[in-house]
Amino acid sequence: MVYKYDFLIIGAGVAGMSYALKVAREKKGTVCLICKTSLEEANTSFAQGGVASVTNLAVDNFDKHIEDTMVAGDYISDRQAVEQVVRCAPAQIRELVGWGVNFDKKGDGQFDLHREGGHSEFRILHHADDTGAEIQRGLMEAVRACPDITVKEHHFAVEIITQHHLGVRVTRRSPHIQCYGAYVLAPSEAGGGARVDTYLAKITVMCTGGCGAVYLTTSNPVIATGDGIAMVYRAKGTVQDMEFVQFHPTVLHNPKETHPAYLITEAMRGYGGILKLPNGQTFMEKYDERLSLAPRDIVARAIDKEMKIHGLDHVCLDVTHKDAAETRRHFPNIYQKCLSMGIDITTDYIPVRPAAHYLCGGIKVDLNGQSSIERLYALGECACTGLHGGNRLASNSLIEAVVYA
Repeated sequence: MVYKYDFLIIGAGVAGMSYALKVAREKKGTVCLICKTSLEEANTSFAQGGVASVTNLAVDNFDKHIEDTMVAGDYISDRQAVEQVVRCAPAQIRELVGWGVNFDKKGDGQFDLHREGGHSEFRILHHADDTGAEIQRGLMEAVRACPDITVKEHHFAVEIITQHHLGVRVTRRSPHIQCYGAYVLAPSEAGGGARVDTYLAKITVMCTGGCGAVYLTTSNPVIATGDGIAMVYRAKGTVQDMEFVQFHPTVLHNPKETHPAYLITEAMRGYGGILKLPNGQTFMEKYDERLSLAPRDIVARAIDKEMKIHGLDHVCLDVTHKDAAETRRHFPNIYQKCLSMGIDITTDYIPVRPAAHYLCGGIKVDLNGQSSIERLYALGECACTGLHGGNRLASNSLIEAVVYA
């Protein structure tokens, strides 16, 4: 079958859904959202920590956030992209709130801000320790309530359509490669097999996420297989910085859970958690003056080195010195998850180890999210905007997706 839309959005995480909502609101044309499983299963749902944005102008400012991002990215980030995301972030926080997303607030009504590794100030907006799930919930409700968005769940995009499919020879040197839409595998129907449908569109947007599932252990769900990036690469589009895969320093060590491994949010170290060896000895002082709050690449490498030195399969995160009731209030889901494994985080160390977490590279795009292929855009983790450089600053990913959308 052949379907025609003005906007074809492939992927339904924070990037895909926020873009769909924005386009629908502007009455720009018909919108179709392709989702290879269900809306609930996007990688966005697994983000615990929060969203980075300057909101407390009494102590924070854009220049600090920009510098923190540049430092974390090893100064190979695109400064224009960094400035665009940081300066546009507060307006996009208001957009998320307008779509029904709830962020925790203090008694005076101000946002309850966390601090994470690499950040010089408290600027992380969050919803307990399941911020991604809350954002996904809010956006799902808004998308399902919007009559102008067609959602196709359990549909799997397999190829983008270019001149190549019209018999024209396309190479990486071909000028003006055009995207006309995508071929999409539809789910099997009763009495029949699966079929590949043709979706034609004026604008196609890749929001397909990263590729963490190719690693032995990852914080990503099993669906994070890099499909969108592969489709664009096969179509002779430009990809960049694929070697920059960020490893999160602290996922819960559990050999039975690897795709996804359960994430122990960086906010727990911002809260005061200390990295230790199982014998209680600290080690981050050997690697960085910021100790457990150093950027993720430094902390992950330090943990990996200590595991190799001592022949360990994990290290530990210690929050036992913090007030027990406060810990349970801040991290209710982590508390319950660890308790299900016989670990009371208020009295016991949390066994942690690094795992593949986030792809900093991807489909190369400009400041408007446009790829090297005309009429093809990319947003979110599948895109390489230049914001992250060699290493993403904690909680910059969700805000990047909404800003570029």
